[in-house]
Amino acid sequence: MAFGVSLLVPATPAAAHNSLTGSDPRDGARVTTAPARIDLRFLATPAPATTKITVTGPDNVVAGGPPAFDGKRVRVPFKPAAAGLYIVGYQLASSDGHPVKGEVRFTLTTGTAADPSAAPSATDGTSAGASAGSPSAGASAVGSPTAGSTSATPASPTASVVPLAQEQSDAGRWWLGALGGLVLLAALGAGFVLRRRSARG
Repeated sequence: MAFGVSLLVPATPAAAHNSLTGSDPRDGARVTTAPARIDLRFLATPAPATTKITVTGPDNVVAGGPPAFDGKRVRVPFKPAAAGLYIVGYQLASSDGHPVKGEVRFTLTTGTAADPSAAPSATDGTSAGASAGSPSAGASAVGSPTAGSTSATPASPTASVVPLAQEQSDAGRWWLGALGGLVLLAALGAGFVLRRRSARG
C-alpha cells in the first residue's frame, strides 16, 4: 500500500503545470474573414490575476482587448487592422507558481473594410469641387473676359485695314508722279514749239 502511494506522489507536480490545449483560430491557420474574438483553451483554469494575453498585428499594432475568463477558456476581442501575421501571446502561472508562456500565430489574408461612416477628407472634397464645377475653375478655363478680349477681338480688323491703306497710298503717289511727268513733257514740248516759231519769224 505504501508502495502505491509513493508512485502517485511524483505525478502531482507534473499535473500542476498548466498548458494550452487549443485555440480558435488554431496555430498556423490562414483565415480570410477576421473573427470577432480569439478563444484560448487551457488544461487548467487560469487565474485572471496572473494571466496576461496580448494580440499584436502587422507593424506591432495592438489588435486585442481585455480578456474574458470562462472556466478553462479565455476569450479576447479581436480588432484587426490589416492583412498579415497576428501573434497571440499568453503568460499565466500554474498552481505550483511556475510561469507558462507561449503564443499562437495565424495569418489574416484580407484587411478590414473601410468605415462607411467616415467623412471624406478635406483634400478629396477640394479636388472634387475644383475639377467638377467650381466658379474659379470654370471662369478661368472656359470663358474669362480677359482671355477672350486679348486673343480674338482687335487683331484681324487692324491687320486687314493697314495693308489696304498702304496700297492705296502707294498707288496715289504713282499716279501723281506720272501726271507730273506728263505735265513736264507737255511744257517742254510747248516751249520747244514756241522757240522754233520765233526762230523762223
